[in-house]
Amino acid sequence: MATTMAAASTVIGLGSSALSPARSSSSKRTHLTSGFVKAPVAPRNPLRQAKACGGKFTCFERDWLRTDLNVIGFGLIGWLAPSSIPAINGNSLTGLFFSSIGTELSHFPTGPALTSPFWLWMVTWHIGLFLCLTFGQIGFKGRTEDYF
Repeated sequence: MATTMAAASTVIGLGSSALSPARSSSSKRTHLTSGFVKAPVAPRNPLRQAKACGGKFTCFERDWLRTDLNVIGFGLIGWLAPSSIPAINGNSLTGLFFSSIGTELSHFPTGPALTSPFWLWMVTWHIGLFLCLTFGQIGFKGRTEDYF
């Protein structure tokens, strides 16, 4: 039975086009058209662009981070100043964070407990610092590149 199926010379496919199992490279290829499918388009390589960066294509700038020590310095000072204001029961956020570090280091081999206030002060202080650095980077680079 398998030999009779393999011996079939023509297979009728969609659109009643005859497809031959043993086709030569010189035979004409039949393209089916439909109102739902667009005409076949030659595939393009998105990485090959004419005269892009002297023949080289990069997805992003090499210096994408564009680090600047001014942003780090001013961002750290910009966060240390407001976080050092004694606004939490007469203590500052920086003071509470640094004193909790000292408290936890007093029993050094053992780490801080999950109920320790160290975690609250650490997370709060660092979220404020990273927000200050992020907005500082946006503001400083936006000003130097004339975005605003």
